[in-house]
Amino acid sequence: MRGVVTIAGEGTRMLPWTRGLRKEFLPLYDRTESGEHVLKPVAHVVLESLVAAGVDDVTLVVGAKDLAFVQNYFTIDRELVQRHARHAERLAETERFYDTLRGLRLRFAVQPAPRGFGDAVAHAEEYVGEGPFVLHAGDAVLLEPERGRMIRTMMALQERDHLDVVLLVRKVADPRRYGVVEGRLDGREGGLQKLLVTGMEEKPPKPRSQWAATAVYAFGHRIFDSLRSLDGTGPTGEIELTDAIRPLIPEGRVAALVLSPKAGEWRSVGSPEGFQRALERTRRRALATPKNAA
Repeated sequence: MRGVVTIAGEGTRMLPWTRGLRKEFLPLYDRTESGEHVLKPVAHVVLESLVAAGVDDVTLVVGAKDLAFVQNYFTIDRELVQRHARHAERLAETERFYDTLRGLRLRFAVQPAPRGFGDAVAHAEEYVGEGPFVLHAGDAVLLEPERGRMIRTMMALQERDHLDVVLLVRKVADPRRYGVVEGRLDGREGGLQKLLVTGMEEKPPKPRSQWAATAVYAFGHRIFDSLRSLDGTGPTGEIELTDAIRPLIPEGRVAALVLSPKAGEWRSVGSPEGFQRALERTRRRALATPKNAA
């Protein structure tokens, strides 16, 4: 299974940090296999979530100026391991991450200029090929009792029902800041409510529902055809992924799963407040006993 992770965009809400450092490399807490807590970049956690879901071919979409930095982080550094050979315990989690990288086909696609989330996804097409794939923004994480379960459920639904898009949505108090999804209940999938999506709008001033899209999706290849039809002539000059999804909705081939508090939570680091909440939430999870970690 193939996956795409976006590590692009300018991150203006996190300035001045993002003038020189990517928000996708802000630290979050995690737990090692031995039960110790460690800090990992957000994009590191995202990659591990995809691998836990069964993804073995990942394309990282990166801005041109950040390519060398991102490649360096996601490349096995044998000299680092050799330099710290006397303190192997300090490298245990790094070595485990390197084992993950050895099992992956990892590619890097460059987005020459920050022209929107949809444009970043479009640059992955040549690496994704004709089959389905899962997309995950690199600046947010899914926290769930079993890492990767939600993504596996989304991918299985997309493939079984030959859907163009499967979204993951959550109920929010103020949907005006998100891509808002309209839909009607259509049974359950993997313990989650399923929606047949009937509409979607990016940051509407008067939202028609409280279902906000998270930035993780299961796609069929038709999303690229839809992205090619967009020219970025809107008010922002950016190519929005929502605009590519909307034309696929009338065919009845777009579904959504509703993220429940019991199944997991979505945490973004796209703003200072979001990062603070994500850091504190992952810290509580990492320091909790395994029984209460969720």
